[in-house]
Amino acid sequence: MVPIPVKGFLVFATLVVIVALILIFIVGPRHGQTNILVYITICSVIGALSVSCVKGLGITIKGLFAGEHVFRHPLSWILIVSLITCVSTQINYLNKALDIFNTSLVTPIYYVFFTTSVLSCSAILFKEWQHMGTDDIIGTFSGFLTIIVGIFLLHAFKDVNLTLANLHVSVRKDERAAANGVASHSTYEMFENEITNQTQDGSFDLHSDNVSRRNGTVAVL
Repeated sequence: MVPIPVKGFLVFATLVVIVALILIFIVGPRHGQTNILVYITICSVIGALSVSCVKGLGITIKGLFAGEHVFRHPLSWILIVSLITCVSTQINYLNKALDIFNTSLVTPIYYVFFTTSVLSCSAILFKEWQHMGTDDIIGTFSGFLTIIVGIFLLHAFKDVNLTLANLHVSVRKDERAAANGVASHSTYEMFENEITNQTQDGSFDLHSDNVSRRNGTVAVL
């Protein structure tokens, strides 16, 4: 009777193989050149199986050094063939992704996808989450959240050419704009005061002219 964890891993491995085949033969030829997630997803899901094969081979080598006849079991050869196939596929599609897309985008996205796949596979096969404390689980998810936020910022500002020199120039421009704003406000106040004074002088001159005209009229009379 196959143990429950192995049953779960077999279901997980079957789903991974099906998803990888769909991405390789259907989605990849259509959208692999334009969508960065296609090739990275192939590398990530296949990478989960490769890590599991490495762990299995590690146990096999340990048994070999202990004097056991491990290579008589078909599972050892299945692990070796599976590891070679998974690693070759993983390297192939990772190189394709690096050739097409920017390395600064491929690397963090691949890290998140690959680590998530490996942790999921390990949780199903070895039940590693049962031996982790609450603090470790919170720290793990916090690290994932930080990386996801970093990936979002890379996507959001990938077309922005921002350097320290440009930042210094931008700060100087802001300072000049602020200074010009203060100067313009002061000039506007001076101009407004001048207009007010001229208006008052004009009113005073007009009043004086009216008084003069009245005086002249009285003199004529």
